[in-house]
Amino acid sequence: MPIVTIQVTREGTMPGAASLTAEEKAALIKGSSQLLLDVLGKPLDSTFVVIEEVDTDNWGWGGLPVQEFRRRRAARQDDRRPLVRRRMT
Repeated sequence: MPIVTIQVTREGTMPGAASLTAEEKAALIKGSSQLLLDVLGKPLDSTFVVIEEVDTDNWGWGGLPVQEFRRRRAARQDDRRPLVRRRMT
């Protein structure tokens, strides 16, 4: 009896959404269960899937709260983008 636990931050995947939609959760459950069937031969009716949505305040990455980590990573990526000069016409 496999148990799959999926943890995601509670942010939603579309503007205005505060969490995953029921359709997204259903797709995660179906996909995880199918993966265990395909790889390990575990019957669909023996697989349990638990989806845990975690507030970003309770999620850390790289020693920082996730929002701060993302902010810093985005700033580093902006610094690496090449400057494009406009052609004067």
